[in-house]
Amino acid sequence: MQEFYAKEVPYTIIKSNDVSVPPFPYLRDSSGNRTMICVSPHHGRSYIVSKKDGRYIVSKGNGLSYTQYSHVHSGEFDDYTWGILLKDEAVRDFEIGIEVHDLGIKTNIMQYVIKLENEILLTNRHVLTPILLQYSVECPYRICDAAYMPKEEIWRQVAQWEKYNKRGHTQSYLVAAEVLVKNLKILHSNKILHNAIHPQNYTWALELLDFEISYSPQHPYNTKEESHIVKDLFPREIMQTYDVINHIASCLNETINHAELEELFFRFGFDIKNCKSIYDKK
Repeated sequence: MQEFYAKEVPYTIIKSNDVSVPPFPYLRDSSGNRTMICVSPHHGRSYIVSKKDGRYIVSKGNGLSYTQYSHVHSGEFDDYTWGILLKDEAVRDFEIGIEVHDLGIKTNIMQYVIKLENEILLTNRHVLTPILLQYSVECPYRICDAAYMPKEEIWRQVAQWEKYNKRGHTQSYLVAAEVLVKNLKILHSNKILHNAIHPQNYTWALELLDFEISYSPQHPYNTKEESHIVKDLFPREIMQTYDVINHIASCLNETINHAELEELFFRFGFDIKNCKSIYDKK
């Protein structure tokens, strides 16, 4: 973990959900008097800003953690800026995150979308207003963070998976697989495309995160072209989920029994050999 200084700036709340926690309108600034914690190099713009009732409060869009600059405008996609979150991304993440949580999938608990009253001039002469997404999680570490985590923290999290072990699995990766594949079934049965299932978007508490490029019937994409290709993207999430399970098994030094794992996928309605999603059966 690495600590960063930040300044507290005036703000406006755009969206709110869990209001038992106050907003943390922080922007990375070496001269500031607030602090934020970045748990690994994989978290380029996300920080722990507080903790309450055993849950970590995370804020996203507070500035870049791996350069001396709080933001870097790369020129990609017009106003895309490293370290900064755009409003449309934050709102989509917030709203679909709540939708997915309400379906019974373990995920982060959304709190706020916050607009900071702090203008940033980009190299293309456009002016950006930073947006923050604030939420809470049980575990701030993602699957991809294993190399940067205390080993005892990994095993502490894995020990808590036993409550999901209804089938008496003797290997932990299969316990996690039951959760992840069930999540995929819930998503696809409701025609929701996460669109970024990989080891960076699952925590070690098996929380599914990051819905900023997700799709749901309630929150479709803006263009006809994007909406048209959605159906074709569902099957790849089967193999992406398989990949996350592979990462988990590798981190735990467990050897995957592919036949057993693929039978698990089949029980939840997924055809590995033909890469067929439940969505295809609708």
